[in-house]
Amino acid sequence: MNVVVLIGRLVRDPELRFTASGKAVATFSIAVNRPFSKTREADFFNVVVWERTAENCANYLSKGRLVGVEGRLQSRSYETKAGERRYVTEVVANMVEFLEWGDRNEGQDKKTEEKTDDFTASDIDLDDFKAVDDDDVPF
Repeated sequence: MNVVVLIGRLVRDPELRFTASGKAVATFSIAVNRPFSKTREADFFNVVVWERTAENCANYLSKGRLVGVEGRLQSRSYETKAGERRYVTEVVANMVEFLEWGDRNEGQDKKTEEKTDDFTASDIDLDDFKAVDDDDVPF
């Protein structure tokens, strides 16, 4: 079984190219934070996306965006012009989820405004809430 699921931020804008047969292919890199790192370390992964998903990534993603990637790991090798053999491991994505839209700062401002405009802490009366005894719960 070869399945990879990652959530991270784009390190650079996606690069869109087309094969000789006309298939779209986009490449980008994402940084994934290490969950228990005390120094905020990250791992970097190269991602390859094909066809319509590649075009969508190139059109709507940019450096810094948060994405979810589902796919498989693939290893390959190639030879440089100098004759050196290079090995590459990359994620070939089946699905890319856009987890942020628009300007990151703009989106945060709008979310904050929406939350403060709906109600304030003074609108909540804590006396309306009461604890429920476990015997009263129907399950």
